[in-house]
Amino acid sequence: MDKLLLIDDEDDVRYSFKRIFNSPELELETAASGEEGLEVIKSFQPDLVLMDVRMGGITGLETLRRIRQDDAKLPVIMMTAFGTTQTAIEAMKLGAYDYLLKPFDVPQLKQLVADALKAARDMKQVVACEPLLESEDYDMGIVGRSQPMQEVFKMIGQLAGSDATALITGESGTGKELVARAIYHNSQRNDQPYLPINCAAIPENLLESELFGHEKGAFTGATSQRIGKFEQCDQGTLFLDEIGDMTLATQAKILRVLQNGTIERVGGNKPIKVDVRIIAATNKRLEEAVADREFREDLFYRLNVVRVSLPPLRERPGDIPLLIDYFLKTIADTEGSKAKSILEDAQAALVDYTWPGNVRELENVLRRTIVMAKGDAIRTDDLPSDIRTGGAAIPTTPQTRALGQAMAAVAPAAANDISAVAATLFQWSKSQPDLAVLPAVERELVAHALRETNGNQVQASKLLGITRATLRKRIDKFGIKQAVSVE
Repeated sequence: MDKLLLIDDEDDVRYSFKRIFNSPELELETAASGEEGLEVIKSFQPDLVLMDVRMGGITGLETLRRIRQDDAKLPVIMMTAFGTTQTAIEAMKLGAYDYLLKPFDVPQLKQLVADALKAARDMKQVVACEPLLESEDYDMGIVGRSQPMQEVFKMIGQLAGSDATALITGESGTGKELVARAIYHNSQRNDQPYLPINCAAIPENLLESELFGHEKGAFTGATSQRIGKFEQCDQGTLFLDEIGDMTLATQAKILRVLQNGTIERVGGNKPIKVDVRIIAATNKRLEEAVADREFREDLFYRLNVVRVSLPPLRERPGDIPLLIDYFLKTIADTEGSKAKSILEDAQAALVDYTWPGNVRELENVLRRTIVMAKGDAIRTDDLPSDIRTGGAAIPTTPQTRALGQAMAAVAPAAANDISAVAATLFQWSKSQPDLAVLPAVERELVAHALRETNGNQVQASKLLGITRATLRKRIDKFGIKQAVSVE
């Protein structure tokens, strides 16, 4: 039997609750003040507390604060007839399960109580994860016991005693920058500078100056000489992230550094000798970029001296419990709080999810869930809806949602004559004056091809009958890349 405690100084409210929650499955106890409520909690040991904010004696917020000091798992729903933003914020900061305004909507109140009682039962379950990591493990933040990750660790170790150029490949969010830092920290140059630069984040007209520096007067706004990253990093290690996004002109200058060990500042004509170890990373398939003439073949071979390939998270699901344990600990340490635990069904949902955003997405989901979870244990209900339902969706617009309805309506016609599909779509589009039917159809075809191939651009482009370069342009044009693993 669930136990419910109401703390409210109004006789009418206590009477109403006794009528609303008169049930053989629920035992209700009441208290008329915060002080009385704290004493009742000790003897009654409720599963849920509902409490007024404004009462005689100590306030509801102060009572909540004291409850939290004794029992961090006991759900508390705050109630008030004087709803203010600040009161709500303060209650949630103190750990309230939820916040309810008087007068009550009885069905809403009953549903909220049912949800809170379920949360209380969940938090009493034995959690799924025992501590999996010792404090000294994974000090570089690279977590995994799977065979693919063991191969990555071996490669990092083999690179430790070498100055060889390294190329790190893998989908976005797999941890390429962490691997680059691990290579640097284990290298002979770990007492020299390490400078990371994201080639995709800097506008092309500024990237060359950022890397190689410039002379005074080299271009409008160059009022003084600038030392670039290569000179700053002499004797050290330069990490070039997203190198696949460089233009061919900048690629040629990187090739010169690798071949001759020299650079020239923008606007200068004097070669400058530099001794820099380069670690590059990309989420693109550079072999295909070379075939599409988007990346220099000679630079590719110069970079690809030692290749470290990071597996996507969906290919190492056995590492997900380790990562969950790691992130729960590190996030708690960062925020100076107690690490949350996770229930077995919630962990299973995380393991079953495909993680198009890989480890970075998992970390972000856990950060969000830790904030939103209404207790010390993360439950399935605390997870985002797309994870609970088992899939990541490509974002839609009102236009494409409307188009989807039309495409569903004409699906039977597609089996016999594609021209019938086109005719039906054009007839339908007459009633949608704001819809540009061709771009909308094109976007849906690209999105469906990516779903069908689990984000593999080569296979998707074959399905669509276009080149991979054209497919990438459509992905960027329609903003699909952010939601689907396309590399």
